[in-house]
Amino acid sequence: MVDTKDPDGGTHGTPRQPQPVRLAFQRGARGSGVTRLEGLVMHPTHKDLMLGKLKKQLGCGGALKNGTFEFQGDHRDKLGQIMHADGYRVKRIGG
Repeated sequence: MVDTKDPDGGTHGTPRQPQPVRLAFQRGARGSGVTRLEGLVMHPTHKDLMLGKLKKQLGCGGALKNGTFEFQGDHRDKLGQIMHADGYRVKRIGG
């Protein structure tokens, strides 16, 4: 049984992810950009918990928009390391 209040987003062991999560950076019109994490298959409640955990680890603001994680700034390297350490396969999109 999975505890939905699990602080680590409900991931125990290796996550079941059919395809790698996609990690991209999109530069905005005003200079700074947004790091996007797409393709993460999990329950929406767990996505909210994981968003909070990742924002704390990255030390930045972020949001969940249409199932895609968006973080303020360029955090591709650190986010890729965090996701890989959690057992996810990561595919970088773009630069």
